[in-house]
Amino acid sequence: MTLQRPSLESILTRAWMRRGLLACTLWPVSLLFHGVVALRRRLYAVSVLKSTRLPVPVIVVGNIFLGGTGKTPLTIWLVDALRRAGYVPGVISRGYGAHNDVPQPVSAGSLPQQVGDEPVLIATRAQCPVMVGRNRVAAATALLAAHPEVNLIVSDDGLQHYALARDVEIVLCDARGNGNGWLLPAGPLREPASRPRDFTVVNGAHRPHDIPHSTIFMRLVGDVAERLVDRSQRVALHSLPTLRGDGRPARIVAAAGIGNPARFFAMLRNAGVIFEEMPLADHYDFDVNPFAESSADMILITEKDAVKCIHHGALKNDERLWVVPVAARIDAAFAEQIVEKCRG
Repeated sequence: MTLQRPSLESILTRAWMRRGLLACTLWPVSLLFHGVVALRRRLYAVSVLKSTRLPVPVIVVGNIFLGGTGKTPLTIWLVDALRRAGYVPGVISRGYGAHNDVPQPVSAGSLPQQVGDEPVLIATRAQCPVMVGRNRVAAATALLAAHPEVNLIVSDDGLQHYALARDVEIVLCDARGNGNGWLLPAGPLREPASRPRDFTVVNGAHRPHDIPHSTIFMRLVGDVAERLVDRSQRVALHSLPTLRGDGRPARIVAAAGIGNPARFFAMLRNAGVIFEEMPLADHYDFDVNPFAESSADMILITEKDAVKCIHHGALKNDERLWVVPVAARIDAAFAEQIVEKCRG
């Protein structure tokens, strides 16, 4: 059983952080990709390809760096901030792994394999209407039809889906910045780093050297663990047991099937947790139980993984599994700026 990321992905991820031999070899192909991206954007700009404007403001949260940068926690924070500002927000998403030709509503009880793990997490945490579908315009239209009280749409990802006109664009990055600065496949970028946007949010305490100074900082904070079989059972991360009942050291494993597992592991270490790492592929589906052979006394998992584990018999009843919820911390002034743009 392979629990680590696919080797090809690991090789590319390392290559994308520098301009080494592999990246330089792929660079000519990235020039072609760059041309396609620029042409497509231009066709939308001159209305050869049409964008649809909805009757409500649209905010797009996305990234140009391939993979996870923390979009879901930011989306949840944004929904809450907009609600406090008087809006009734709804969220649309593609839904990773979902095959929805027809828009499909998402609730906390939806199956992640049908609608995607992140939309289920958003519906659970944000407590707002969520709709998934391949076509963002169709998904947003269906959401507004089903929930006429919604007066603002947040698109979880979708920067490159120009068919949906938007009022605010938020580009999120993390400590990796823009990597080697090249587009796919020579680098990790889906669009040029110079791409226009309204806001740049950095998930971390420090601004990467290749990110403009005009940035908003976001921290992901998690200080407790909740038992998967009973989320009311909580323990502070700094109070996790270090010894077993027989006096031997407790073995704690941390598993993460997210785009950047290192970020989850770093947060746990900053909380003083001593553990063994188990990075899983992003959106790991848990059809194969990665913990079946583990002798761990406690296994810490992310909320994104938890929404899938609760649908697998052996996992949902595994008392070793503890969920570590995280929340985004951002300066409240950021929400005011977004509201001002939407109202303008």
